[in-house]
Amino acid sequence: MFIIETYPLAVIFCIITMLCWGSWANTQKLAASTWRFELFYWDYVIGIVLIATLFAFTLGSVGEEGRGFLEDIKQADSSNIGSAMLGGVVFNIANILLGAAISIAGMAVAFPVGIGLALVIGVIVNYMDNPVGNSYMIFLGVALVAAAILLNAYAYRRTASQSQGVSSKGLALSVVAGVLMGYFYKYVAQAMFPNFLVPEDGKLSPYTAVFFFSIGIFLSNFVFNTFLMLRPFVGSPVSYGDYFGGSLKNHLTGILGGAIWCVGMAFSIIASDKAGTAISYGLGQGATVVAALWGIYIWKEFKNAPKGTSTILNAMLLLYIIGLALIIAAR
Repeated sequence: MFIIETYPLAVIFCIITMLCWGSWANTQKLAASTWRFELFYWDYVIGIVLIATLFAFTLGSVGEEGRGFLEDIKQADSSNIGSAMLGGVVFNIANILLGAAISIAGMAVAFPVGIGLALVIGVIVNYMDNPVGNSYMIFLGVALVAAAILLNAYAYRRTASQSQGVSSKGLALSVVAGVLMGYFYKYVAQAMFPNFLVPEDGKLSPYTAVFFFSIGIFLSNFVFNTFLMLRPFVGSPVSYGDYFGGSLKNHLTGILGGAIWCVGMAFSIIASDKAGTAISYGLGQGATVVAALWGIYIWKEFKNAPKGTSTILNAMLLLYIIGLALIIAAR
């Protein structure tokens, strides 16, 4: 299987993760005018499964290092398969809530609050499981990110207080999504052998772990997303008939969104061997900055905000960037 050999290359993979995780929601925004989020999300999940399977049979099956995908499945312990799938279940709950928050509050709010909170929790949780890197620099970086979250929440509340039709529900959903999102990665990491060059009996390769993670998302979606279709946060209920009545463009847009996100997930997991899980996850969640830039400058989600909001948002982005720089320097 393909294995990263150096820390600088691992950082590059994490940066690609950041770009992917911060950009996939643009496909949801593009589809929003003609396609409900609950319907979009089915194709999004299909995109994740397709990319996870593709990576397993390509990068996860070539070369002489590590352990190939099919061989890895044959020897895998059921508890480790279950751990990777549990990561998918936890992620799916969190991501559905995040997607709903994006629909209500926009990318510039849902990502900085939800994913920023996930970064804080996820870095702490993953560092406790795998303490790699300078703890002082990691946690100082996390503290700056936490401050950025508070600034973004404040900017949103200022906007909501002066804009009709802007609900605090989006902010609340972002917070709940962020708490859950902070825990999914540890279950996937715990299922893998820590040194990718030295496979352990019963443990999973990163590619096998991501594959079962995607299966956990897919299976749990029949419960979580079906419930959301019947009891949506916004709008009237939708049916499976509505899904199959969608256009090819609608379906492909959702699949593209899932594919973009899963490339980021795979690259983050692949990089975790050299970077450590806390740093790999933390850098990937720098997606917050990318998504905020999309939401603020491309989608103009704060165009009607009161005077002074742009200063708050710029300060938020600066704190995020400094915080992420400290996390990178921690290794």
